[in-house]
Amino acid sequence: MNRRTLIKGIAVFSSLGVSSFSLYKWFSLSAKPDFRTLHHMQGLIAELAEVIIPRTDTPGAKDAMVDVFIVDMIKSCTDVKTQNNFIVGLNELKNYTLNNYHTSFSDCSINDKFAILKHFEKKSTYHFDSLNKIDRKFLGLPFFIKLKQLTVEGYCISQIGATTGLVYDYIPHSFQACIPLTKDQRSWATK
Repeated sequence: MNRRTLIKGIAVFSSLGVSSFSLYKWFSLSAKPDFRTLHHMQGLIAELAEVIIPRTDTPGAKDAMVDVFIVDMIKSCTDVKTQNNFIVGLNELKNYTLNNYHTSFSDCSINDKFAILKHFEKKSTYHFDSLNKIDRKFLGLPFFIKLKQLTVEGYCISQIGATTGLVYDYIPHSFQACIPLTKDQRSWATK
């Protein structure tokens, strides 16, 4: 057999394999999302948000009902690819927890919860920034990145988060452009 034809054949078959996988992934992410799964996993979303913003001397994400905010934002304010990524990511997290820890996420210890979230954080990004941009452009925002964004956003705009988690000045007295924060002062809710 001629070496050139063998190399051409290998190149054609490998490019077909890569392109067919990419097309399959793109079409599966462009399908209509199943929001019933999202509502069934609202408890899991609440647990995930509570690990990201736990209750300490200030209220946590569960107290601010961030899970309701996340479900509403995923349903009505995100693109289809990100919606599908989020639902698939929730299912993957549930299966990963059951397979590796033999229990549900809510029954895991706090160290196990951190380890699970670290695993999904590593899985959601590449080492090269250009690959991250390409991935987000064509396949949507990854599950864990969207979860962190919505958790922080939902907490900061909730009444509990803005008034007790952050410093809130209902009636500002005068505008001062730059005010340094004092030691142990929380960030401002209004800017």
